[in-house]
Amino acid sequence: MSAYLKLDHIDKSFTRGGTVTAVLKDVSLDVAKGEYISIIGHSGCGKSTLLNIVAGLTTVTAGGVILDGREVNSPGPDRAVVFQNHSLLPWLSVYDNVRLAVDKVFSGARSRAERHDWTLHNLDLVQMGHAREQRPSEISGGMKQRVGIARALAMEPKVLLLDEPFGALDALTRAHLQDSVMQIHATLGNTVLMITHDVDEAVLLSDRIVMMTNGPSACIGDVLDVPLKRPRRRLDLVADPAYLACREAVLKFLYERHRFVDAA
Repeated sequence: MSAYLKLDHIDKSFTRGGTVTAVLKDVSLDVAKGEYISIIGHSGCGKSTLLNIVAGLTTVTAGGVILDGREVNSPGPDRAVVFQNHSLLPWLSVYDNVRLAVDKVFSGARSRAERHDWTLHNLDLVQMGHAREQRPSEISGGMKQRVGIARALAMEPKVLLLDEPFGALDALTRAHLQDSVMQIHATLGNTVLMITHDVDEAVLLSDRIVMMTNGPSACIGDVLDVPLKRPRRRLDLVADPAYLACREAVLKFLYERHRFVDAA
């Protein structure tokens, strides 16, 4: 497998008041172009820190990140992040929230008409074209996340970074958005790195699941291949032996090999 995205022996420590806390230790991972990777682990294992390092929002203590042959050392439009909080600007319409990103990335490369069409295209991709004139306060939480995903996709990133993007949503909305993300991935063939706490979500969406050990000094404990053909339909997978085996393997890792220990 050729590495489109390479995490190379990453260490990350934070220093506060003379105390050094090692969060990540010797994390290495090769991701192929078009792969959907989920990172799962208990709270405090450094999942979001690792995602922020790939995004260029956090610097490494040692090691590095290589994307498409170039080192990552700062934020850039080639890595778009969708957070659990939608992060939309409340005074802008749905259209303008996406258009803002399009203008930022493509102002010198595409005409005004082309940027307009591209904004509408990405809103249609997440089924939000009908609400383009509404503001964030006028739409539901799931719709806000769809707009956030549209904004990220509109930047045409090399890697889409999802930090628990469905974590704050109700179960039904979460399921609908998972299906939408699967469809988008099938359509675009984009490379995705997603943080999640949800075992079923990880198995449903991913090509591989990266399982983190508990912190401090968390590392990759295991990587599970998910041998499920695409396209995937959740109802077809309920009793699928391969799906159940993957689910069991992740649960065993999380709750037997690396059981969460409360600080108290």
